[in-house]
Amino acid sequence: MKTKSWIAKVAGLFTASLFLVAGNAGAADYAYGGNRAVYDYAKVLSVTPVVRYVTVTTPVKECWEDVEHYTRRTPEAGRAGRTLFGAILGGVIGHQFGSGSGNDAATVAGTVIGAAVASGSDNGPYYRTTEYSRPVRRCETNYQSHQEERVDGYDVIYRYHGRKYATRTPFDPGKKLKIRVDVRPAA
Repeated sequence: MKTKSWIAKVAGLFTASLFLVAGNAGAADYAYGGNRAVYDYAKVLSVTPVVRYVTVTTPVKECWEDVEHYTRRTPEAGRAGRTLFGAILGGVIGHQFGSGSGNDAATVAGTVIGAAVASGSDNGPYYRTTEYSRPVRRCETNYQSHQEERVDGYDVIYRYHGRKYATRTPFDPGKKLKIRVDVRPAA
C-alpha cells in the first residue's frame, strides 16, 4: 500500500508542476515594462527607389606612334689632313721667294695661306650635320567623365491595420515589410 501512495504522490507532484509550467508559459506571451519587442508584417503598397546621379571620372591612357626628327653633328672627315697638306705645300712655295729673313717671312706666309686655302677649299663648316628621324611612342592620360545612377534607398508606403505609413529603407522590402510594434498603455 505504501507503493501506491508513493506513486500517487509522485503523480500529484508531476501534475502540479505541469500546471505551473503551463501557467508560466502563458505569462511569457505578455511583455512587461517594454522589455520585449513585438514584430509584425505590414502590406507594402508602393516602393520608389531614391536615385542620385553622380559624375564618375576615369583616367584613360592614350598612346600613338610619332616621328621624332633630330640632327647629329660629326666632325668632317679628312679636314685636318687637308689643312696640314695645304700648310706644307704653302710653306714650300713660300720658301721659294725671298732671301735671308725675307725668305723666313715668305715661308711663314706661304704656310698660313696654304693652310687657309686647303681648309676652306670646300667652303663648308667644320662639322657635318646629318638629319635623322625615328619612330617614337608617345602617351598621355586624359580623363573621361560619365553620369551614373546610385540608389540611396527606397521610399516605401505600407498599410498596417487600415492606416498608411511611409518610411525609407536601404533595401526593396518586396510585398511585406517587417515592422516593430510598440504597445504602451495610454496615459
